Amino acid sequence: MKIIDLRTRCVAIPLNAQLRHNTGVHPGYFLRTIVEVITDEGIVGLGEVGGGDQRGALQKLKPRIIGLDPFQLEVMKLKVLRSIYYLSNARLYAALEMACLDIQGKVLGRPMSDLLGGRIRDEVPFIAYLFWRYDRPGDGKHDETAEDLADYCQELHETLGVKAMKLKAGVMAPKEEVRVLELCRKQLGDDFGLRIDPNGLWSVQTAVQMGRRMEDLNLEYFEDPSWGLEGNAAVRKQIRIPVATNMYPAKFDDLAPAIRMGSVDIVLTDLHYWEGPRGVKDLAAVCNTFNLGVAMHSGAEFGVELAAMIHTASTIPTMNFAGDAHYHYLTDDIIEGGLMKYENGCIKVPTGPGLGVTLDEDKMKHYEKYYEEKGDYYARFHQDPYRPDWFPTVGGM
Repeated sequence: MKIIDLRTRCVAIPLNAQLRHNTGVHPGYFLRTIVEVITDEGIVGLGEVGGGDQRGALQKLKPRIIGLDPFQLEVMKLKVLRSIYYLSNARLYAALEMACLDIQGKVLGRPMSDLLGGRIRDEVPFIAYLFWRYDRPGDGKHDETAEDLADYCQELHETLGVKAMKLKAGVMAPKEEVRVLELCRKQLGDDFGLRIDPNGLWSVQTAVQMGRRMEDLNLEYFEDPSWGLEGNAAVRKQIRIPVATNMYPAKFDDLAPAIRMGSVDIVLTDLHYWEGPRGVKDLAAVCNTFNLGVAMHSGAEFGVELAAMIHTASTIPTMNFAGDAHYHYLTDDIIEGGLMKYENGCIKVPTGPGLGVTLDEDKMKHYEKYYEEKGDYYARFHQDPYRPDWFPTVGGM
């Protein structure tokens, strides 16, 4: 079996609100590049990557993978991962590995989880991922107070069955964002999981002050409280809350320094940062060696990548935290059957061969057209539509 072609398509799907974060706003839609790896036997593997329109970058890699056997992933990794001097193509390689594992599963008639050691759980729990919203559904208003987000968390708990939340912080004043967690603890009880993620925006001093205020809330973790390995290490030394990260480290190059410096307690896996599903398994092994926790990051994925994330998470015994997912903000999906279903806060591991999902061609065409109408929002740096002169700052108080 050989790879004979690589097809790439960019699609965008509307969200049910505009989502704010510390570097701007997702303007009412997410976009992804969908990869189809085509073999000489007619088997097609699916992959997915974010970060804007990646069609051009992937097509530049096409000559490197044509003719390869999709089972020979180590060869592909060597040819793709660092194909331009020292720069890493981890994000792009992950999409290709995803597609090749899909092919392998289809050839063998086994789900992708079986190729990664076999699943130990049949469903994966997810959180209520809370963003400060513009133009929220129902009333078109904006989230402005801690009460707004605590009520939204309650709603997601009731409608999706989720049993944990994470607040994407760094938007409002730190004390108001901490108050969201205080209200959620009061409204949802002691067994509900709480997390907060300023994405490195807060200064060490701010993060320590807010961390000490939150110590009695029994947080699952405080994610990227301050900037860089040094910032996280400084905060971690001064608070009694586990520090997690999906930023520092977010690649194998920085993992050893992070461990030596004591920067982190819990590492969030990501298929793209950590070189594909097999790379995530490598990461989990290192974390096990150093007694670090393992959780799962969300990159605003659609159904193809979500399926790969679920397969991967289902095979990691130490992944005891509910996974991140932006998925409940999507209004639709590009896979047959539409959006995957939450059941009691969980999504079931697909059981079909490979990823266990199939593209809906009508929806692909529809959302390709939608992308062409809307364009690549990364080119606009996630500008804030209600504050045209706004720009991100670091500090937090």
